[in-house]
Amino acid sequence: MDQKPDSDHNEEQNLVPWRKPRAVHDPGKILLDLALAVALGGDCLADVVMLRCEPAVFGPVASDPTVSRLIDTLAASGEKALQVIRSARSEVRSRVWSLAGENAPDADSQVTVDLDGVLVIAHSDKQDAAATWKTYGHHPLTAFVDHGQGGTGEPVAALLRPGNAGSNTAADHITTAQLALAQLPEKCRRGRQTLIRTDSAGGTHDFVSWLAKRGRWLSYSVGMVITEIIHRHVLKIPTPAWTPAVEVDGKVRDGAWVAELTGSLLDGWPKGMRLIVRKERPHPGAQLRITDADGIRITCFATNTPDRPIAELELRHRLRARAEDRIRAARSTGLRNLPLHHTAQNKIWLEIVQIALDLLAWMPMLALTGQTRLWEPRRLRFRLLSAAAQLVTTGRRRILRLARHWPWTGEVTDALERLALLPNPG
Repeated sequence: MDQKPDSDHNEEQNLVPWRKPRAVHDPGKILLDLALAVALGGDCLADVVMLRCEPAVFGPVASDPTVSRLIDTLAASGEKALQVIRSARSEVRSRVWSLAGENAPDADSQVTVDLDGVLVIAHSDKQDAAATWKTYGHHPLTAFVDHGQGGTGEPVAALLRPGNAGSNTAADHITTAQLALAQLPEKCRRGRQTLIRTDSAGGTHDFVSWLAKRGRWLSYSVGMVITEIIHRHVLKIPTPAWTPAVEVDGKVRDGAWVAELTGSLLDGWPKGMRLIVRKERPHPGAQLRITDADGIRITCFATNTPDRPIAELELRHRLRARAEDRIRAARSTGLRNLPLHHTAQNKIWLEIVQIALDLLAWMPMLALTGQTRLWEPRRLRFRLLSAAAQLVTTGRRRILRLARHWPWTGEVTDALERLALLPNPG
């Protein structure tokens, strides 16, 4: 894992207030070491030992007691420490996106942020762990920037909540959106070029009104619950009003149609909101819901994007499913469980997980091409990050010798060459 895009330097500078006099290890370096360990597959603080075993590569690594004391200290500082960590991530993100050029998420002048909840199971009694609708644990609300069809995505917010937190709590969605927008470059924090997507949990009056507020002017595409009145209007849509849905390649989606609802349904909602419904034949074996009509699955979403075909808007909203890929990647990168007891400690852990996911998203964006950019963390670890190598020091040079017979040695060397071309952090 290359640390070139200034992440180590920014963390060290911002966390200076938490460094004790005569301390050997810098708090920022400790946090970054933990994030690297999580990115490499670790799922607890003690897994930083894998870095400690390679001082020639990672430098001095703090002991387990030092790591634990730092987490306790940062947790005791509450929101102040979290804000400092988030600020450092935001600064590094802006620099990485500028280095990425045409591969950056904002290269096409549109940034898409997906909000979604995650269930994190607790196997022991932890603070704020509670019964969810199907498990026991916590229910964080997360936000990810979508890299589009040519990439993966990166986390920009994670709000830790008790397991019994509501799925459609508008205040939590607003807080998560605020945290996410603060992570974006300044030019992307307001305006139509930033799209907020959610499932039906975000389809509340308060959240949609907040997104559309004058001066914020964000674009949105939020799922809506099929209420009884919406269901009645759907049944009245004439057959000619339905338009075939489309796939990513532009071809017609078999057995799916979209239509737009207007009139009194939009009363009380922000001006400019459009309500679009889709009906689709469910796949064999799918369980129908009470709001489905005549064996056809009905879904609905709202958007404020004008002057675009409804089939195109429906496809854009359907691609929100990519957030599930990001959640799967997060579960394999430290979010399978929360390893600490207190909520304040686990909030710090969530920030560490996000830094790890940032690194796993930025490295492919800066160093990989083609299909390799789409590799998720498990594949990256197996094919690239676990490649056998020998670090040889001779004279004043360090030589990295990779196994020639490893199937992905070419990808490793090409990636290192691309990273070497990047300017050194200032």
